[in-house]
Amino acid sequence: MENGNKMRGVNTPITKIRRQVFTEIAKMAYQDKELSYIEQLPYKIIPGEVAMYRDDIFKERAIVGERLRLAMGLPLRPVGEHQPLANGIEDCAIPEKFYEPPLINVIPFACNACPETTVMVTDNCRGCLAHPCMSVCPVKAISMVDGKSHIDEEKCIRCGRCVEVCPYTAIVKYDRPCASACGVDAIESDNLGRAKINHDKCVSCGQCLVSCPFAAIADKSQIFQLITSIKQGDEVIAAIAPAFVGQFGPMATPEKVFEGIKQLGFKDVYEVAIGADLGAVEEAHHFAHKVATGEQQFLATSCCPSWSVMAKTWFPEVAHCVSDALTPMVATARVIKKEHPNAKVVFIGPCAAKKLEAQRRSVKSDVDFVITFEELMGMFVAKDIEFGDMEVTQSVDQATGDGRGYACSGGVADAIVANINSLYPDLEVKVDHAEGLKDCRKMMTLAKAGKRNGYLLEGMACPGGCVAGAGTILPIKKAQATVKLFKDKSQKHRALESDYVEDKEP
Repeated sequence: MENGNKMRGVNTPITKIRRQVFTEIAKMAYQDKELSYIEQLPYKIIPGEVAMYRDDIFKERAIVGERLRLAMGLPLRPVGEHQPLANGIEDCAIPEKFYEPPLINVIPFACNACPETTVMVTDNCRGCLAHPCMSVCPVKAISMVDGKSHIDEEKCIRCGRCVEVCPYTAIVKYDRPCASACGVDAIESDNLGRAKINHDKCVSCGQCLVSCPFAAIADKSQIFQLITSIKQGDEVIAAIAPAFVGQFGPMATPEKVFEGIKQLGFKDVYEVAIGADLGAVEEAHHFAHKVATGEQQFLATSCCPSWSVMAKTWFPEVAHCVSDALTPMVATARVIKKEHPNAKVVFIGPCAAKKLEAQRRSVKSDVDFVITFEELMGMFVAKDIEFGDMEVTQSVDQATGDGRGYACSGGVADAIVANINSLYPDLEVKVDHAEGLKDCRKMMTLAKAGKRNGYLLEGMACPGGCVAGAGTILPIKKAQATVKLFKDKSQKHRALESDYVEDKEP
């Protein structure tokens, strides 16, 4: 599994700055500030004369400025050219504006230019008599120098065998946090040794974004455009992903979150678990009719667009085995547009990749905006919405436990299997699931080799599932427990019980 989650759930200065940026952009939109007001925001977020996070306050403000531009949906400015912070903002600050690639960006001068993969000997080395590191090195890159192990970097192939055998844990294999978190090897280096994203490989999972300790990576947002649409009177309806439970603090019950969203100006709120229920039943039928009959080798399924894109791109020979069912986001958006033909639909979720999915030609007409939980929190703060004293009268009971379980790894497969068991009780279902794109690649390699025939495969780009997406707020394990509690308390448990599911017969 990828090592990109070490900082997750820790409230760091990076977390604070990221959320300040979203809040200030939301305030700017709600308060009808002049677009040029963005020039003042770096000084509001980084006040005074003394640097708080880096060695230079001007650099701090410059980085915040680029993050503000990305939060407006604007591109990064060329470092070598003079441009005002507000350059191009008039063309971007309209509700119709969608993301322009690239979605995820490295701010070059924020990057620490961490060395690429290397193996190094630390001060823990005791110069032991056994020196097993020398014995296992396949290229003889290790020698004893001044009584300590020494690695010849030119010979070293970074296999890590010396790391495994050292009895003092004195040798470490070091990698860039962003590269370590990337499951598709999309992190490269520019001519100055700074991280650079290969966008031909990138699937926008956002794990590099939340793994960079220098706040050098950020994605674009539609938060300003969304609020502009609300303020001009559009019928804007929210579709909120199952992972939302618990994200906004202990006082923010699901009912209060729905009420808070309406107080932001949304006309209504739907659970995206509705679409998950629809997908679980559709894929149960698909498995029974295609995989169980031998017509198709296996069924690879997930609500995760990063996993789906990776699977189809890296394994074209078995791309036809990847589910073509509508994702819960799109299925729910279509339900909403059927019931509200003039509405604009906003997907609110945990994930950067959903922003990428919404750009597809086949989806653009269904989903008008995508924002993350962090961006929604910025809107709540901008409007001074407090959950503690909020009164609610309406319960949240649109979806079933199956659909709500999609938020956690294993939940998609569990829901599909449960409905296969209900619809086709005589079928045996073999399941494999992976979380983190590196492990997903291993699973698909086995499937391509014919070792997963007859299986239902579930993949999740983020270790832990959607609750670990780049736009989440709650620590992952706590989020998983909260989702499980919400799922278990559902009035209806099987997707087949959903009022929105019509195809209930085998």
